[in-house]
Amino acid sequence: MEQQHEGHDHEHHEPGHGGAGGVSWATAARATLHCLTGCAIGEVLGMVIGTALGWGNVPTMVLAIVLAFFFGYALTLRGILAAGVGLRTAVRVALAADTLSIAVMELIDNGMIALWPGAMDAHLSDPLFWIVLAIALAAAFVITTPVNKWMIGRGKGHAVVHQYHR
Repeated sequence: MEQQHEGHDHEHHEPGHGGAGGVSWATAARATLHCLTGCAIGEVLGMVIGTALGWGNVPTMVLAIVLAFFFGYALTLRGILAAGVGLRTAVRVALAADTLSIAVMELIDNGMIALWPGAMDAHLSDPLFWIVLAIALAAAFVITTPVNKWMIGRGKGHAVVHQYHR
């Protein structure tokens, strides 16, 4: 039975539920939460570093985005490498699994922060910074979950990672 579902972790699918290849919303939410964790780590670390170095908004945001991708990929790589996959293959799998998800998440997250009045000028000690960041990350999660559901249902995104889970 496992061979018929190559690239999918059939334990996470809910039989009889339509849409995106029968992939459950719980599976999509888990994949999105995985990406959100890496994005949040990168975002906060980027903001802290940029602020500590006295950088302006644009370089700080660029650093935060770069670090969000880095930590998103790193979390995926950790799991794939633990399954005994070689580094080159693991990097390819992580790129295939996370790139669209992280990109959508970063677009929503940073877009909200950039458009929220006063958020770009809020300092780390300002509650507005943390409130807007939390709202932006929550919105990114809500908007990215259907993207991940669609991708997993087509054997893309985190479906690629599932074949390496043991």
